[in-house]
Amino acid sequence: MAYDNICKYLAENYPADLVRWLHGIEVTEISVLKTELNTEPIHADSLTLLQTPNQILQWEFQTLPASKPSLPLRMLKYWVRLKEKYNCPVEQVVIFLKFTTSNKAYTNQLLEGNTSHGYRVIRMWEQDPEQFLANPALLPFATLAFSESPKRLLEQVAAAVDRIEEPLAFSNISACTQLLAGLRFDQRLITELFPEEVMQESVIYQKIIQKGHQLGLLEGKREGLLEGKREGLLEGKREGKQEEGYSIVIRQLTRRFGSVDDQLQLGIQKLSVAQLEELSEALLDFETVTDVAVWLASHQQ
Repeated sequence: MAYDNICKYLAENYPADLVRWLHGIEVTEISVLKTELNTEPIHADSLTLLQTPNQILQWEFQTLPASKPSLPLRMLKYWVRLKEKYNCPVEQVVIFLKFTTSNKAYTNQLLEGNTSHGYRVIRMWEQDPEQFLANPALLPFATLAFSESPKRLLEQVAAAVDRIEEPLAFSNISACTQLLAGLRFDQRLITELFPEEVMQESVIYQKIIQKGHQLGLLEGKREGLLEGKREGLLEGKREGKQEEGYSIVIRQLTRRFGSVDDQLQLGIQKLSVAQLEELSEALLDFETVTDVAVWLASHQQ
């Protein structure tokens, strides 16, 4: 979803900065390989591949620890494919974005029979925020770093973003920062610290919205949610009752994310029956309640 797109955008536009952070090396020759593994039997639209002199760097950004097939097995598959194609060293890094206590976020190798394959794992909630605060290209990641006072950290990030002078960089870094912050912070706090209109005007925000409209239903999320949509919104549409559609969407959101704050409920209540039906279908692709806020922002007049 949106979080993968944000990380890919940052990696593709600021590769040297991310290489310095993730690998501790300075490179001047970097080629971003956007679709090198998007063929069967591996579809890898969530990873970033870069080629430096005689080396392939693979970055896998993970929001959730669960993966099918398992992440260690996927990393082995990626490594084999890259090794066959380029026949040079391949360094793999998995970056977990959202805090979790799952053992999967602390696993960095595949061990099965005689097969062993390792890779590096970075957990954002363990990272020192200073390294991100000092570099405008890495500011979005600072929102997810370690802090004993998360709200104070977000305020520092907002202040650092505000100091970016180049207009295009300011709008895009601001948008990336706000969206990634949604993995950790309440949307109301983010809105207080960042100008929402800047995010909506940014290139990366528009790309995320456009891609979101093009994505089909994800198989892993279809069961249950699709049934609710058919039974609820289609009936509501036939009866022409906006209230019914609103009730169905709120129930879906509550079942999915546990709670919906008053601000989001108010925004949803203003939607037409057709928009409620569209939102109900879009929910199949959402990973966090922040995705709902992003969707609403793109559909408000």
